[in-house]
Amino acid sequence: MPEGLIRPTELRARFARSLSTLYGSEVPAYNTLVEVSEAVNADVLATLGPEAERLGSIARVTAERHGAIRVGTPEEIAQVGRIFGACGMFPVGFYDLREANRPIPVVSTAFRPIDREELAENPFRVFTSLLVPDDRRFFDARTQAQLEEFLGARKLFPDELLDLADLAEKGGGLEPVDADRFLALATASFALSPEPVDRAWYDHLEAISSVAADIGGVASTHINHLTPRVLDIDDLYHRMTERGIAMIDRIQGPPRTTKPAVLLRQTSFRALAEPRTFRAADGSLAAGALSVRFGEVEARGVALTPAGRALYDDQGLAAFPDTEQGLHEAGLAYYRRDADGLLQPIVYEDFLPKSAAGIFASNLTSDGSVDAAQRAALRDAAWLQDALGRTLHDPYALYAAQV
Repeated sequence: MPEGLIRPTELRARFARSLSTLYGSEVPAYNTLVEVSEAVNADVLATLGPEAERLGSIARVTAERHGAIRVGTPEEIAQVGRIFGACGMFPVGFYDLREANRPIPVVSTAFRPIDREELAENPFRVFTSLLVPDDRRFFDARTQAQLEEFLGARKLFPDELLDLADLAEKGGGLEPVDADRFLALATASFALSPEPVDRAWYDHLEAISSVAADIGGVASTHINHLTPRVLDIDDLYHRMTERGIAMIDRIQGPPRTTKPAVLLRQTSFRALAEPRTFRAADGSLAAGALSVRFGEVEARGVALTPAGRALYDDQGLAAFPDTEQGLHEAGLAYYRRDADGLLQPIVYEDFLPKSAAGIFASNLTSDGSVDAAQRAALRDAAWLQDALGRTLHDPYALYAAQV
């Protein structure tokens, strides 16, 4: 790599910080969430010492963020892949939120680093959802046509940004001036737009799905939420509630346990009403508000093997051993041996579809409508990989490679 280039690792870290600053300016309660997370982490570190860093150094945990964005077309998600690819972030996993208890008309993947060293440097990940407008369970033929026309007419990312992304991915980084420009353009692309929202069109989509309206009812994309990592999510939930922040009704994912932490636990404060300008049918403008963005927080545990995940999905944590040694010996979780031969857990870097859907559903402004008797549109990992135009990685293969 030529000297002086800003490599993808640094681009990723700077991008995460830039988006965090942006989101904090747009959703001030996010700053409170980060502040409380850091206070909880400091207390856990003071109490547990080195044991608190068993699933990642405090430097990693403090810097760690995951974001969430939503797009409408295969072309848009392919462009997202180019932007994140410049930052050393690759699509991992396939999530079909249409199959959740409260179905949401999207399929998703997570863009993230995939090498252990890169994850340790900065594990920024972005859960990215793609609308499925041809799924008849949600959208009739007329709405599909209107959606496709609306989405086809918009442009989320400027050509200059995409060209710089391609240059970074091809060359292994960017010159400092180009890196600054790339980060400015990328951050601006995920800012909340002041452009007026068509009231009737947005309301039509919201009656079907609030998520569909957030994707196809506006002319841009934006950060839906940004998520710090915390070492004690139950304590954080309590502290946020004490500060008068309205939280969703529960923590998603595995319950609190004295057994080794596994997978992912998540919660959020409720979506806040944000002022937006609406355009009426007669062209007049009026002030209003939308509640689509929220502040999420997460706690991560050890990654489970396919056998461990099957056991968890079938019987829950009650069926799991009480110790890390037991998890390892039963082949239920991923561990590696350090230089001293001691077991070291491999952090779960991905998402749980039920939890993701649960967080989304807890912040919806509409129950939506689904006709289960209608035809489902085919979407699977192979379809998404074709849309992305790049490899869609299997998370289990990535964990196994770290052992």
